[in-house]
Amino acid sequence: MVPYRQGRTAAEDAFKLSSNENPYEPLPAVLDAIAQSAINRYPEASAARLRDLLGKRYAVSAEQLQVGAGSVSVLAQLITAAAASGDEVVFSWRSFEAYPLLVGTAGATPVMVPNTAGHRHDLPAMLAAITDRTRLVIVCSPNNPTSTIVTHDEFVAFMADVPPTVLVVLDEAYIEFVTDPDAVRGAALIDDYPNLVVLRTFSKAYGLAGLRIGYAVGAEYVMDAARAVAIPLSVTELAQRAAIVSLEHESELFERVTALNAVRERIWNGIVEQGWDVPEPQGNFLWLPTGDLTAEAAEIFAKHGIVVRALIDGLRVSVGETESVEKLLSASAEVVGMRRTATPTATLD
Repeated sequence: MVPYRQGRTAAEDAFKLSSNENPYEPLPAVLDAIAQSAINRYPEASAARLRDLLGKRYAVSAEQLQVGAGSVSVLAQLITAAAASGDEVVFSWRSFEAYPLLVGTAGATPVMVPNTAGHRHDLPAMLAAITDRTRLVIVCSPNNPTSTIVTHDEFVAFMADVPPTVLVVLDEAYIEFVTDPDAVRGAALIDDYPNLVVLRTFSKAYGLAGLRIGYAVGAEYVMDAARAVAIPLSVTELAQRAAIVSLEHESELFERVTALNAVRERIWNGIVEQGWDVPEPQGNFLWLPTGDLTAEAAEIFAKHGIVVRALIDGLRVSVGETESVEKLLSASAEVVGMRRTATPTATLD
């Protein structure tokens, strides 16, 4: 098992675009809520008030919600509850780096189904990978790190053929940034599929990454299974208060999302003009498939003051401050120039 590696930190004069963080400062109301938290007391273990608010939002009971220290924490609970040695968990690859780690920690076997040539989930291939040993399937939309979505029609067709005994987790950590009207939105499908769980987070659009809080929506019996294996008291009072206040000030936060999407559009148009063949991004990040040139490309970005997430076969670049765009596009243009002088096997397509 390979441990999860956090995105590189940035020097004082560089932009850290390696961790898909929200670059905006916290709302004053959030800071006030945190200041009022009693850190010498244990938090309310079930996050009851937050679950009540979310239950009203999704028209479900509070028992159909599980809150954890980030959505990845809830995903770990679901995998641990559903899968063990001899079982399999199916997911697309490339996708979120933590997936194989969480599956391996549970003792199960990860089944990694290659993305399509367009860097999207290959749902028919994922369906074909389901066996009698499959306990759980993870679908990530928008997909981290490729920033591509699964459409509503694709997902509904997929769910129609998934055995009802297989749990399907729709990871929507970046759903607030999606502008494609055809994208799947899991909250509307919860009542249709008792084997569906939707993951959401406050880390991205709501800017609470440092407080670690996310949640899942699904059938009560599935949430009970997650609660049974959860680490008690892992969601802090500070995080719960900040999440509640963030929901109350959602309009302000979504104005920031709109602004970040405008920056995303500017970056994407710029790199397409440079000759990059990349999918239109739907998360708060872009995917640059740099292949064999990935390490060299990451260093070029670093030289320009842009810290990116370098994976084996590409770079994930977060959408950050407006001031970072020119440096980012200068770096990406230099990488394109490197491609033209590289060997034929080192492609960016």
